Amino acid sequence: MNKREVLRLCALAAAPLLPLACAQAQDASFPPRTITIVVGFAAGGAADVAARLIGKRLGDNLGVPVIIDNKPGAGGNIAHQYVAKTAPSDGSVILFGSVGPLTIAPHLMKLPYDPVKDFAPITMGVNFPNVLVVHSGLPIRTFPEFVAYAKSNPGKLDFASTGPGSASHLAGELLNDMAKIQTVHIPYKGGAPALQDLLGGRVASYYSTFATAQPHIASGKLIPLAVTGPTRLATLPKVPTVAESGYPGYSATNWYAFVASSRVPKAILDRYNTELVKVLKTPEIVAALEAHGLPPQPGSREELARTMERESATWARVIRERKISSE
Repeated sequence: MNKREVLRLCALAAAPLLPLACAQAQDASFPPRTITIVVGFAAGGAADVAARLIGKRLGDNLGVPVIIDNKPGAGGNIAHQYVAKTAPSDGSVILFGSVGPLTIAPHLMKLPYDPVKDFAPITMGVNFPNVLVVHSGLPIRTFPEFVAYAKSNPGKLDFASTGPGSASHLAGELLNDMAKIQTVHIPYKGGAPALQDLLGGRVASYYSTFATAQPHIASGKLIPLAVTGPTRLATLPKVPTVAESGYPGYSATNWYAFVASSRVPKAILDRYNTELVKVLKTPEIVAALEAHGLPPQPGSREELARTMERESATWARVIRERKISSE
């Protein structure tokens, strides 16, 4: 047997082991030495609060540092563009993506990234409604009074959002259409700056997360009028939904999900799913998130992909039929 034949036989013998060796090599690269979770909104808002709670436990479980990198602006689109276009393929940078940039903004504006092609789903993080709140200085204490005030003062009542195409933006535009009112959209770079201007009386209302508004609802500075989801919040049992307040069918929930660049290998994405689902099912993390009105909703990568597809189709139809724009 000559040397060439010996090498050929060795290669054939090793061939069945190559897929296993490749998979093991990919698994060996997880976890990265440092994990960065990019958040598209300013520190202090719901996305930031949830990312820090989840990231801290993820880092503890894996024994590596987890850094929260806030890149606010354009309703979260700046952060999404960053991860889609510049994040390394080793999985060291992942995104706490949001419903706006992933399923709403693509139907409102031309984006420098494709939510389907440029991102790989990992798991849903948290899913929750917003709460319509107003500054206590306004002569409004109930949702019907809000609608009546808006109808009597067309174009004079404004509402804050976390940016064009965000869930809080669409919540307001959907109510504008269904209630036939003209409230004015004021976009911000995140929940914290929106709340700051609301508390200062520089904007009248805000479709806020419960986490952001809760301390100020408790202090009486903000008045909760209605919940944007299909059911009331357990933390605000006396506050009705928009749907039960005369607008059946109204629903605008908010969610944040973990995604990564589509360049990240499947083996790493699967490992992230396993580790993040473990975190999101940890009793202490569940309790901490729910205390902020951010119930976790962990699931498979396939479930998140289906949710993104379904939500995208829903909002595309709403935006088209109701002629909603980002302006």
